[in-house]
Formats: sequence, structure tokens, C-alpha cells
Amino acid sequence: MIKEITLRQAKIREQLGLDKVDACLLSTSVNILYANGSIFSGYYYIPAEGDSILFVKRPVGMEGENIHYIRKPEQMPEIMKKRGIRTPGKLMVEGDEMGHTEWTRLQACFPESEFINGTTCLRKVRSIKTDYEVSLIKASAEAHVRAYKRIPEVYRPGMTDTEFAIEIEYVMRQEGNQGLFRTFGDMDAFMGSVLAGDNAAVASPYDFALGGAGTVFNPIGAAGHKLIPGNSIMIDMCGNFSGYLDDLTRTFSIGRLPDKAYKAHQVAIDIQQCMKDEMKEGAVCEDLYNKAIKIAEKAGLADCFMGTTQQAKFVGHGVGLVINELPVLALRSKEIIKSNMTIAVEPKFVIKGVGAVGVEDTYLVGKNGSERLTHLDFDIIDLTK
Repeated sequence: MIKEITLRQAKIREQLGLDKVDACLLSTSVNILYANGSIFSGYYYIPAEGDSILFVKRPVGMEGENIHYIRKPEQMPEIMKKRGIRTPGKLMVEGDEMGHTEWTRLQACFPESEFINGTTCLRKVRSIKTDYEVSLIKASAEAHVRAYKRIPEVYRPGMTDTEFAIEIEYVMRQEGNQGLFRTFGDMDAFMGSVLAGDNAAVASPYDFALGGAGTVFNPIGAAGHKLIPGNSIMIDMCGNFSGYLDDLTRTFSIGRLPDKAYKAHQVAIDIQQCMKDEMKEGAVCEDLYNKAIKIAEKAGLADCFMGTTQQAKFVGHGVGLVINELPVLALRSKEIIKSNMTIAVEPKFVIKGVGAVGVEDTYLVGKNGSERLTHLDFDIIDLTK
């Protein structure tokens, strides 16, 4: 693990060099986990050159030459001075993920430093996975597939979507899911969504592909609706079986669906195959999104692609330590696809009176295309058979 952490910190330092920044000061759990291999409360100081320093508040008991316990951030400059470390001219912090009070307090600690918002830069560093990170995502994907294969076992006639979700969550936990749905941004969810029938068309306040009414305290996903004949059920549960996340969606049904639903489902599969082939090093995110839109338009299904009442303007997103890593295959995204990015592609359609159909799989980007990591059949599964 020491070799892996050294590699990750080298990636961060390379980015600091490109941005002409002297050091970064990490404070969020995700970035500390990425750079350190474990989570602590405090600050992680990584200079462009020299040793990293851990300024720890909790937990107690951590030991090491570069570990210093602090009660407040004002102690950091004192410790650095005693160690002969000069004040950074430019200091990168996670500006998008900290409050104004913390930002101004840190500025007061380092009054001679120019503060740089490094949230996006650090997310870009995390977007390109190391081989070890890829191995963890593959392990999560394999367990995720095992859990999804068990979904038909837990269906019972007369269930509500909430009851079905609970049973699926139990299966996921049995297969090793850690139960933590990490997101970037102010979004909450519990393991994922079960969307039955027209609930799939209900708009959500969160930036997920589809919504669902959920509850007033968790406005996403299942809402206590009965699973009735002629309805689809879209299962979009987060795969967190290894500490790194994969994403996988499959569609189920209660009996036979209308022909339009099967047509739309096949179009979703076609879009995903197109993304698999075109999602390679050098591709532009917006171009990939536009290719998906054209396929939906050609099929006459653009009006229900990625929702109806509220259409998501993306068709895929990075996965890793959080479910919505960079890059995003979206309108106006000029980001370039690079090898070893792990991206979930999720073309979905919402059919009025039926529900959502479509697929989602996690891919590993290569130079000439992408490798699917979630190996599961695409077919809509009739739970009544």
C-alpha cells in the first residue's frame, strides 16, 4: 500500500506543478483517503516538494514522524515553522467543499499565501485510476453482479417498491456491500434507487439520471407504490463492495410490457454499445453525449430519453471513491477522455404508464475503446416467470 500511496501523491504533486502551486491542504474525507489510504479528521499538507504532513484531530493513536496532533488549525503554521518548512506562496484547498468560515480561518492561518480552489483539479487527479484502484472497482463490479443475479429470488407478488428495495438492499449487504453511497455535492441516497412504474418520471432535486418521489426526507427512489402488472422496475443500486464504487442498472418487469418499452430498452443497449466503442483515449465528453442523443432522436425517443418531466443532460459519469466522479458525458463538457478512467454509462428511457427501461454498466477506458466491468445480461427480466 505504501507504493500505491506514493504513486497517488506523485499524481497530486504533478498536478501542483502543472498549476504552479506550492502545496495543497486536504481536509475532506475522500481526498484524505485517496492521498493517505485511510481517513482521519484534520488536514493533510502535501507540498510540491518534500514530505507530506498529517495534522490530526482524531482518531487518537496515530504515530509517525510526519504526524502531528492539533486542536485547531492555527497550530499548523507553528509546527511548520519549527520544522523549517517555508510558507507556501500558493496554497490549494478544497474550496467547493468547505464553508466560508473555514476558508477565512485558514486564510488567517496562512496570510502570506494565495489561496487556490483546487476541488476540480483534485477530482481530475482521481479520475484517472491506478492499476490498484481498477482492481478494487473490478472486485466491486463482480460482487455487484452476483447480487443482481439474486434479485428475482426476493420478489413476491403484492410487494411495494419500498419492500422490494429493502429485500434487494439485504441481498446487497449479504454479498458484501458496505452500504455507503458516497457522492460529490449536496446529495443523499441510501444505496440507490428502485423505480417502479410512473414513479420513475417524478423529478428529483438531486443530480441523478432519474428521480422518484422517495419521501420528504429522502426525495429519491421508491415511494411505497405497489408493483403492478405492466410496470417496469428499474434497479439502480450503488456497488460499494471494495471501498471503491461501481454502478450497475438493470430493468425488470411485472409481466409483459408494451412493445414501445422493449424498443426503447434495445435503443439503450445500442447507445451503450456505441459509447463502449467510442469511449476511448482522446474522445471528447460532449461528442459522446451528442452521439447518444442522435441515436435516441433517430429512434423517435428523444422526448423520453433520460427522463420526461425533467431530463438529465448527461449519459455517463466517472466512478471511484464517489459515485459521481469526473468525467461527465454531458452537454458542454469539453473534457478529454483518458485511459484508465472508469465510467458508468447509463442510457435510460421513461415510458408513460410503464416506467423506466434501460441499462447502466461500468467501463474501463483504454486507448482503442472500453472494457465492460459489470458482466450481466441486458435483457428485461420478467419477475413473474
